[in-house]
Amino acid sequence: MADRSFLDWPFFEDRHRAFAADLETWAEQTAAVDLHGDHDLDGDCRTILKALADGGWLRKAVPDADGKLDVRTLCLTRETLARRSGLADFVFAMQGLGSGPISLFGTLEQKTRWLPDVASGAVIAAFALSEPEAGSDVAALSTTARADGDGWVLDGTKTFISNGGLADRYTVFARTGGAEGARGISAFVVDAETPGFDVVERIPLMAPHPLATIRFDGCRIDGDRILGAPGEGFRIAMATLDVFRSTVAAAALGFARRALDEAATRASTRRLFGAPMSDLQLVQASLAEMALKVDASALLIYRAAWLKDQGAPRVTREAAMAKLYATDEAQVVIDQAVQLFGGLGVVSGHPVERLYREIRALRIYEGASEVQKIVIARQLLGAVAGGR
Repeated sequence: MADRSFLDWPFFEDRHRAFAADLETWAEQTAAVDLHGDHDLDGDCRTILKALADGGWLRKAVPDADGKLDVRTLCLTRETLARRSGLADFVFAMQGLGSGPISLFGTLEQKTRWLPDVASGAVIAAFALSEPEAGSDVAALSTTARADGDGWVLDGTKTFISNGGLADRYTVFARTGGAEGARGISAFVVDAETPGFDVVERIPLMAPHPLATIRFDGCRIDGDRILGAPGEGFRIAMATLDVFRSTVAAAALGFARRALDEAATRASTRRLFGAPMSDLQLVQASLAEMALKVDASALLIYRAAWLKDQGAPRVTREAAMAKLYATDEAQVVIDQAVQLFGGLGVVSGHPVERLYREIRALRIYEGASEVQKIVIARQLLGAVAGGR
C-alpha cells in the first residue's frame, strides 16, 4: 500500500481526502484499471474509458458545476491511476487535456455542447499541437486554417498526437492570418469524421499508448468551432499546459510511488548473504534516496496544484518545476528499483520493468525537461527584470 500520509498536508481539503480514498478503493476493485494494452491497445483503452465513465471519475476531467477545474483532484486521480496502470492514467489524462482548451476558453454554448459527452465517455478527446517541425517550438507550427465564408479550411500535418486514430474529437492548433510566430495561431475543435481529416499512421511506442500522425487536407469546419478569437491559440495552448503539466508530474509521482513500494517489499522479503536484503546499508541508502525524491516531487506538485486552485492566473514557474523534477527523479527512482530487483527487474511484464518503459515518455511530452528549464529560467529572469 502506497504512503498516503501526504494527504494530511495543508494543500488538501477534506473533500480531496475523501475523493482519494474512494478512488483508491474503486481502483483496487476494478480489473479494467490494470490493463496495459499489450494485446489490444484500442480495445483496452475503450474498456478503461467505460470503467472510468461508469465510476463517475471522468466528470473530474471537466469543470464542475461552478465552471472550475480542480487541479488537485486531477493530480490525485492521475497519481492513483498511474500506480496501477500507465494506460489507465493516459486514458483519464487525455479526456482532460483533449478537452482542456474548451474547459478553459470555450463559450458557455461550446462547453454545454462538447464537454458532457467527454465526461460521460461517449466521446474520446485529443490535443493536436505537435508537428514534424514544431514540437518544443510551438510557435513554429505550419498547419493553416484559412477563413472560407462562414467557416474555416484546415491544411497540414500533426504528429505524435496522443489518442490519434482513436479519438472522436480533436482540439487543433493552426496558423491563421499573416502574423508570424505565436501571434498567428488559433485553436479549433475538429471531429474525426470531418471530410479532409485523415489518420496517416499509428506510431508504436515502447510503452503502448495510442499515438498517430494525422493530416488535414481541405478539411472544412464551421465558424463556431474556433475557440477564443483568431490569434489566441498560442495563449490557449500555453494556459492549458499550465494546468496539465502539474498532472503529468503527478502521473510520474504515481509511477515512482509504485516503484518505491515494490523495492521496499523486495528488500524486506528477499534474503541475501544469510540476512534480509534490507539489512544492507547500501540498500537502505538507496531506499532513503528514493523516498526523498518521492516526497520532494509531491511537495512541488501539490504546491503548483494548490496555487492554481486558489485562483492564481498562471502557475507557469511552479508547474514547470513540478514537471521537471517529478519526471526526471521518477526515472531515477524507477531505475534504482530495477537495480534492487536484479535480473527479475528486467523481465518483460514485471511491474518495475513496465514502470521503466512507462516513465520515459513523461520527460518529453507536454514540454521536454530541457524546455522546462528554459521556462523556469525565463520566469526567474523576468521577475528580476520586473523588480529593477
